[in-house]
Amino acid sequence: MEKAKKAEVVEDLNQVFANAGSVVVAHYSGMTVAQMSDLRTRMREQGASFRVAKNRLAVRALKGTPIEGIAHLFKGPTGIAVSDDPVAASKVAAAYAKDNEKLVILGGSVGTTALDAAGVKALATLPSLDALRGKILGLLQAPATKIAGVLQAPGGQLARVIGAYSTKDAA
Repeated sequence: MEKAKKAEVVEDLNQVFANAGSVVVAHYSGMTVAQMSDLRTRMREQGASFRVAKNRLAVRALKGTPIEGIAHLFKGPTGIAVSDDPVAASKVAAAYAKDNEKLVILGGSVGTTALDAAGVKALATLPSLDALRGKILGLLQAPATKIAGVLQAPGGQLARVIGAYSTKDAA
């Protein structure tokens, strides 16, 4: 690879690492092209990406980023899963590693926190950012609907009492 091309790859990876919500580093040794394509497709569907880069270039790209602490993971045939969502890359990588033993998760990071393999798998069990937003929205709306029901109840009771008296008088 030419020196200019290497510098371009390092700059590109540096931007990816600096802006990533989460990064997962995994060994992919022994995976076929079809399996790699399947993994990349699954990542893309969830808003993440999976790429392979030379370890020396990836370590250079990590310098100056908030996740510089995961540089020790780049040994051997490593692939990098990256997503803006803090959970998406780890979810897809953990699910794929469960089905395919050739993908071995080494560790990663979420935000500025470095994670080991167990941390990435624990992160994969969390709901996605959109699911969490939906739960929070549901929790915020629940009191409003309860308040509306409480405020509406006395009016409904009053209408039922008046209705009962009117049917009693008619009889």
